[in-house]
Amino acid sequence: MKLQRSLLSAVVSFALLAGGAQASQSNAALPSEIPEHFEANISIFDYTREEVMIPMRDGVKLFTVIWKPKHLAAPAPIVITRTPYDASNRQTYTGRPRSPTATAAVPMPDAPLLEKGYIRVYQDVRGKHGSEGNYVMTLPLRGPLNPGPVDQSTDAYDTIDWLVKNVPNNNGRVGIIGVSYEGWTSLMALFDSHPALKAAIPMNAMVDGWVGDDWYHNGAFRPFSLEYVYRQTTLKGANEIPMGSRDAYITYLRAGSTNDMAKSRNMDQLPAWKKLIDNPAYTQIWQAQAVDKLIARTSVKVPTLIVHGLFDQEDNYGSPAVFAELQKQGAQNQLVIGPWFHGQQDPWFHTYSGSHLGALQWNSDTTHYFLYQVMLPFFEQHLRDKQPASPTPRVRAFETGTNEWRSYSQWPAPGVSTRKIYLEANGTLSFTAPDAKAKSFDEYVSDPAKPVPYRVQPILPNDSHDTTWGQWLVDDQRPFESRPDVLTYASEPLKEPVTLAGGIFAELHASTTGQDSDWVVKLIDAYPEEVPLTPELGGYQLMVSADILRGRYRESYEVAKPIKSNATLPYRVRMPHANHTFLPGHRIMVQIQSSWFPLYDRNPQTFVPNIAYAPKDAYKKATQRIYHGSFVELPVLK
Repeated sequence: MKLQRSLLSAVVSFALLAGGAQASQSNAALPSEIPEHFEANISIFDYTREEVMIPMRDGVKLFTVIWKPKHLAAPAPIVITRTPYDASNRQTYTGRPRSPTATAAVPMPDAPLLEKGYIRVYQDVRGKHGSEGNYVMTLPLRGPLNPGPVDQSTDAYDTIDWLVKNVPNNNGRVGIIGVSYEGWTSLMALFDSHPALKAAIPMNAMVDGWVGDDWYHNGAFRPFSLEYVYRQTTLKGANEIPMGSRDAYITYLRAGSTNDMAKSRNMDQLPAWKKLIDNPAYTQIWQAQAVDKLIARTSVKVPTLIVHGLFDQEDNYGSPAVFAELQKQGAQNQLVIGPWFHGQQDPWFHTYSGSHLGALQWNSDTTHYFLYQVMLPFFEQHLRDKQPASPTPRVRAFETGTNEWRSYSQWPAPGVSTRKIYLEANGTLSFTAPDAKAKSFDEYVSDPAKPVPYRVQPILPNDSHDTTWGQWLVDDQRPFESRPDVLTYASEPLKEPVTLAGGIFAELHASTTGQDSDWVVKLIDAYPEEVPLTPELGGYQLMVSADILRGRYRESYEVAKPIKSNATLPYRVRMPHANHTFLPGHRIMVQIQSSWFPLYDRNPQTFVPNIAYAPKDAYKKATQRIYHGSFVELPVLK
């Protein structure tokens, strides 16, 4: 029987092969059903889409996409975005129009502009995707760090100049807008700006890559920068890094140091990567590019709307820092603060409602509010002279906790005063200063072999298709409270609301048995154990503000110094701005720890010249002491 089945199988297989060969010969004789050239019927489209190469002053040409509504009733303004993320795909997801109707063909943020008859332009920055030239990840302004004749400021100027002279039926006014890197290029356009540039909306811009935006925070390096540099600089297009594990915590921990991880992916070939990790202190290479410092030394003539997200997981320093300088220069500059992750108010890369973030509901669609009540009126005012129906506040800030929009004449909000809340014995917090003579403390052991994760594992790589990277700042912090290497302090339930509206600092009085240490401070809103209208928030611990300080920079950001072992020293930790109300019944909570991995690289806790290159035997346990009387400075609004 087995022999018969085998013979039958052989006969069937031969017949199938013979039939396949005949089919192949027959198919080869038929013409392809895909024509060599297909022309879509664009007469049904209510817009035109044109691709051009715009020449810069050094002869380099930049790839540019121009979307223009047909049948403009009057000359229209131009709004431009300059991007490293592929101008062709940046506006349509696929590079191909999805609809003959402009407002349906573009991502949600562009719909209000197309509805109002704006000319919309996207451009690849030099060296990326369709543009010519050399790509430098954050090309410095012309000067000591850039001796050449061009930068992102001159490229913006030359682009605007070409557009107003060559795009038919424009009104001679240009606005610029963008998120993240595009927010940075929007800021660059403010320097030596073109006369036609009349409005700018930089959103979630990278301003100071060392103090508190993409690459470092207060001296601690962010390993996810490695993924970004790989994606942006291994190809002219984009290239995803091979991680090797679904859990980034495991991938980075097993790799060893940050440089060990990078070297295993051949990133020592990448100049941008070497520049990041070979400059771990706040030297001139960082200071000379800090946009807030640059703006402080210039006069910005372009009305500018700065956009900041309270839960921006990438660039939560820059926007308030830039506005602090801009508000000194005139009332034409404004600030909007929303309850958003990085770019949530302008979600071009996906459809995402601004009505919630993680488990938190805002009771309104804050993204729709921004696009139609903030962005569009700002452009209409400055690009078309259409005055808003009611006076525009200098600052609009969404207040989490109460979930209400507030209007202020400045930021931090008028009436804010600093109140210190003190860490005390038995895990308590109090607004009353303790006895200065008290020397009591709490302690824990920080083990680099078992760093505190910044969120519950598995921690998905940022490029994972199902990542929730944008939500981690609102993750419930209860899972970390029970770790022996995390200290938690909490107030009594509040009897009156406490509203914060400004920047936050912590001052820890601490010691370590090591020679270096990181200090992480998290300010948390601890919800009541039962929340009747939203039961899932019962006992929730919401981070209101949190950040890290690398101890070696406690005296100077510019020079790293080892820490004297077992010496009680002050450490001042800069933390992100907040606009939040702790409601009655809630508790104010503070958590302290010495690792936050792999959001930040592990501190070996022995002093090495550059932590990125720390050898494996440098990573040592250390006992950390936090002395009572340490405090957090809160910007309390009366």
